[in-house]
Amino acid sequence: MRVLGVLGGMGPAATVAFLARVQALTPATGDQDHIRMLVDINPQVPDRNRAPQAADDMLGEMAARLREAGAQILAMPCNTAHAQSTGLRGIGLPFIDMIAETTAVATEGEVKKVGVLATPGGEALYTAALSSNGAKIVRLVGANRQAFTACIAAVKRGDTGKAPRAEMRRLAAALVASGAERVIAGCTEVPLLLGPKDVSVPLIDSADVLARACVKACR
Repeated sequence: MRVLGVLGGMGPAATVAFLARVQALTPATGDQDHIRMLVDINPQVPDRNRAPQAADDMLGEMAARLREAGAQILAMPCNTAHAQSTGLRGIGLPFIDMIAETTAVATEGEVKKVGVLATPGGEALYTAALSSNGAKIVRLVGANRQAFTACIAAVKRGDTGKAPRAEMRRLAAALVASGAERVIAGCTEVPLLLGPKDVSVPLIDSADVLARACVKACR
């Protein structure tokens, strides 16, 4: 098995949830069957939207340290930060692209419109990826964009209660009402508020897709 290096902390709760998914998805009968993971949970990575170059530089440094510690393959459970992945992609280790993996799952079949719950940076990445796969993005508009940001902020401060959950369900429903045939949870905080039963169309959880890809790649 290859050693998985995880660039995390964006945000911490989402990273911990991702690690649990990798463990749960690994077919194992004992400790030795599980994947070795080297994890850098670093909440001090600069804001990916406000300071992209600084974020890129720090992610490259984190990836280099993981490589030196023994990582053989890299993953980053943060959709937005994939726009700042130049540095980490340049250190010579395979990198599992969360955006590409999620888009491939979301566009299986005859799907033409895919809703995306993501930050502006994540939206931009999914817009390009979906277009390359022959689909169009359905995005939040108007006040719903600010409402989404508020939901993500709630998770980051530890609030996953009824109010943000109800709001995220409403936002997903808005995408469906606008024609989305599937909805991508394109921010790793989204699954902490929204589950498949909360959406009337298939929900594609980017963190779950990445975790499955990591298990496959490492085993």
